[in-house]
Amino acid sequence: MQNRGKILTALTLAVLGAGLVLLPQFAATQSKPSLPAPAQTAKSPEEPVPAYHAQPPTGPLPPTMDPASFSEKQTFNAYLLAARVKKVLYQQPCYCHCDRSHGHTSLLDCFASRHGAGCEMCMREAFYSYEQTRKGKTAAQVREGIMHGAWQNVDLAKYQKGYLPSR
Repeated sequence: MQNRGKILTALTLAVLGAGLVLLPQFAATQSKPSLPAPAQTAKSPEEPVPAYHAQPPTGPLPPTMDPASFSEKQTFNAYLLAARVKKVLYQQPCYCHCDRSHGHTSLLDCFASRHGAGCEMCMREAFYSYEQTRKGKTAAQVREGIMHGAWQNVDLAKYQKGYLPSR
């Protein structure tokens, strides 16, 4: 019986320790997201739109993680370009639904943490946001494209080879 209590205590401590180690990677912007009306999405008409901010930020945004933290070219490029369009990413939903699982309030939160590095969907949405912004699209227009699944057509090959467009 005594051993059972010790094992239970050790297990509890291990789970709490793992939670503390993982917690910092799930950074989130501090303001509350807009609650968008349901819209037609890339997956199904019934799927709710993930959290995003309908308006540009009014205060400072969290920094994106340093791209140099990542040795893989595609991930490096995703974080580098995300930093260039932070205000746009702040206004975008993320269809990996990290708003539910990690408490994110927009696509920017994926790149203010390590989450974006392990999620192809986040990277595609960030590349799409960057490409569309360079074409002169507004954050609202980028959001419409994301909500309709246009991010799925992003050519990842150019970002895997070290492709980096000029500013």
